[in-house]
Amino acid sequence: MAMQTSNKTIIDYLRDFLDWLDVEKGLSNKTQENYSRFLQKFVDWLKQSHLETLKPHELTPEHIWHYKVYLARALSRYEQPLKKSTQTYYLIALRSLLNFFAHHDIQALPAEKIELPRSKKDKKVHFLQLDQVKKLLEAPDVKTRQGLRDRAILETLFSTGLRVGELVKLNREQIRIKPETTELEIGIIGKGNQPRTIYFSQRALKWLRAYLEKRKDDDKALFIHYRSRLGYSRRLTARSVEKIIKKYVIQTGLPIMTTPHTLRHSFATDLLNQGVDLRTVQEFLGHQNIATTQIYTHVTNKKLKDVHRRYHSFNE
Repeated sequence: MAMQTSNKTIIDYLRDFLDWLDVEKGLSNKTQENYSRFLQKFVDWLKQSHLETLKPHELTPEHIWHYKVYLARALSRYEQPLKKSTQTYYLIALRSLLNFFAHHDIQALPAEKIELPRSKKDKKVHFLQLDQVKKLLEAPDVKTRQGLRDRAILETLFSTGLRVGELVKLNREQIRIKPETTELEIGIIGKGNQPRTIYFSQRALKWLRAYLEKRKDDDKALFIHYRSRLGYSRRLTARSVEKIIKKYVIQTGLPIMTTPHTLRHSFATDLLNQGVDLRTVQEFLGHQNIATTQIYTHVTNKKLKDVHRRYHSFNE
């Protein structure tokens, strides 16, 4: 079908674009909110430039250049220049809008005309060695109910590779542990509304069982705080879990950049070190794209190097 010019302005299409992200692309509400926020920056630029009536087919590479300059000079809410990574997010959102136009046969600038800044360095993965993981897991005082809960949280994160946002959404009814239970797998809905299965180790089950046996409340959340809030759920937030882990990181003297996501990285790194292939690790982590899982090449590259050194002829 031939491309058609439109009488609607770019701004007029934003609601349709967000509906497309929801219905056609299946993106989560949070992701849709992010796209809306990122594109609002483009709308602000259009209005400041007196281009609010600009139609899709009227957008030019020159406009894109001026918008990039605008982003480079913009300030964050903390009155600091926008990070290069943040500027990239704004441009990715605009590229997605152009892809929407192409999908609907609306004449517009091709998305690839918006070049993204090249990353100066590869994304670094922070992970813990197994002795460091052990040190962190054993840090909570399990004689207290908070310490018992914290041990269960740490064991669950390392056993399952859950994102912290996925962890805090877990409910007690999902964790059915009988006295004879030695393994458990449950289905969750992860990032991007993608379903996957997570697996609990015997160690994680041991501490979850101990934690749940001490629970006397009827809150449906798996992990709760112990501050009194009558009539409200006591479900822990992602921020609360981050603070809990930070406390034990400081207490044990582990690298200060250690976060809940560090345990997810450590989980993936351990699997790869045990010989699990990258595709399987992708399934465990719930990555939609194998390229995302490839941030763990620090492990696979080292294994290849060791194999080459050990087995290749004439290495000595």
